Order: sequence, then structure tokens, then C-alpha cells
Amino acid sequence: MIQSPPAAPAARPVIGAIVVTHNRLPKLRDTLARLLAEDLDRVLVFDNASTDGTAEHLAGLDDARLIVHRSADNLGGAGGFSGAMALMRDQVDPDWMLLMDDDGRPAPGAIAAFRKADLTGWDAVGAAVFHPDGRICEMNRPYRNPFWRLPEFLRTLSGKGRRGFHLTDAAYEPAAGPVAVDMTSFVGFFISRAAVAQAGLPEARLFVYGDDQLYTLTMRRMGLRIGFLPQVRFEHDTEAAQGATGLVLRPLWKVYYMYRNALIAYRVAAGPLFWPLVPLLVVKWHRKARDYGPDAPVFRRMLALALRDGLARRLGRAHAEVVTQASRR
Repeated sequence: MIQSPPAAPAARPVIGAIVVTHNRLPKLRDTLARLLAEDLDRVLVFDNASTDGTAEHLAGLDDARLIVHRSADNLGGAGGFSGAMALMRDQVDPDWMLLMDDDGRPAPGAIAAFRKADLTGWDAVGAAVFHPDGRICEMNRPYRNPFWRLPEFLRTLSGKGRRGFHLTDAAYEPAAGPVAVDMTSFVGFFISRAAVAQAGLPEARLFVYGDDQLYTLTMRRMGLRIGFLPQVRFEHDTEAAQGATGLVLRPLWKVYYMYRNALIAYRVAAGPLFWPLVPLLVVKWHRKARDYGPDAPVFRRMLALALRDGLARRLGRAHAEVVTQASRR
């Protein structure tokens, strides 16, 4: 009997990691040390015109896997990810890109866990993101869009709020298994070559906030499949402050981007329910002024500007103008 030759082992996927940074050298040092200790093929740092010694530090690193791109201007996280993904695609063309901010990094063994995972059926994968002390990082908790899924919609309407559609703590247990999600963050986000080819690049003009939400929701509307893998763990060393009504943004120019971009993402998520939803969002967001104390009037002014531009889907306002508006008292 003639035996067939053994099947050739599957090719080892090439993973290119992307880090976007701006004036946070201590965080970047820790992230790069962690990345370069992992089984990654390339690591691209997109330096958003840092002025804190980042360029000098990067120039002193000696690792053949490292690619450094310095932008002449600060393009924000959104512009950085868009530009970095284009560079990684054109220069390396990896099987998978891995995205993170400069304060987000893989837990030891995270890349090995990704390589061992069954990725069949997934076009992109989101990691389980924790604070350094082990708490789940709420700002990076993935969700299943309640406007597209009846069980999540009913749970949300029943009074559970975000708990009705965000993944539960139980989903983060390593033995829980993969979960299909509609939105995940750019901290520990793996995206395949084919998905990048179909979805294109993130919207660079968002500047900061919401680029990951808009990008992953748009991927899902295209029919691309995003999985949450709890065994792939990341750490987010964020210093963002939480108030009674959620995240408190400093400096205040960030308020504009947070709410303008949220409106644009809500339009994709809610579809025909977007316009009935808008009045509820406006009331909810105005209540957040209480967390800003004496800066509440500035918060309201930046929110009003964000609402005007977000409803019009206007992305052309210059960052310098946004900063000037936020500096007025």
C-alpha cells in the first residue's frame, strides 16, 4: 500500500506589532521591553512628533525587528494607527497586525497564547485587557451591539445599561472560550491581512477616541468576524480618571473628540434608530458636566461643538482650533 506523504506543517504566521506614541517615553519604554521579549516578527513604533526624548531613545535601540517612523506632526492616535497600518502593510505585509497604544502591552506569554489559538473563522481578534493590578479594564471591555442583537437589546432595555451588552467578567476566564463581538479596542487588537484588505484603514481624521469603535463596527457591518480570546491577555497602564458619570477627560480639548466621534460611531451602531437615540444621548452627556466642577462651562461648550460637528459628520476642524476653544474661560 502506498502511503501519502505527511502533510507539511502549517506556516508560522508573521505578526507585526504596532505602537503609536506621543510624549509618553516612560510608558513606551515598558511597552517596548515587553514587546521585544515576545515572539513577534516586527515591531513598528509610530512616533507622533514627540518632544520628550522619544526619538533619541528609539535611535539607541538595537533590534532588527524594530521599525521606527517619526511623524512631522502629531496626528493623534487615529492618524497614528492609520498611518502605521499603511506602513506595516506596505513594508512588511504580515499575516496579522497587532495594535496597541504606548501604555498597552501584552502580558508575558500573550503572543504564544495567540499563536496556539484556533483562529479558524476569525478575521480579527481582541485580547482580554486588564489594569496592572489585575482588574478588568472597563474602557477596553468589548461588546455585542444591542442594536443588532435582540438578547443584548432586551437586557439593555431591562435596566442593565452597559452590562446588558458588554462582555461579562465570566467571559474573561481563560477557560471561557472565544466569543463573537462587534466592538473591541485597539489595545491588543489582532487583524488579519485579508481583513485589512477589505476594511481598509481606520479613519485618520478622528484624531483621538472612537477610532477603534468605528473601525470594528464597520468591519462587522461588512460581514467580517471578530473574536474575543480570553486566554490572550494584555495590560493597560492607563491613568484615565473615573468620575461619578464615567471617564473624566483632561485636558478639556479631549471632550470635543470623545463626543463628536461617539456620535459618528453611534450612527453606524444604531442605524435607523440613531435619530430617536440622539436626544437621550444629549441629556446623558450633559449630565457629565457635574464631574468637571468649575470647568463645567467649558465642558458644555466643547460638548456643544462636538454635537454640531458629530451630527453633521464634520471631521475637518483643525486640532489647533479645538485646543483654542477649550482654553477659553
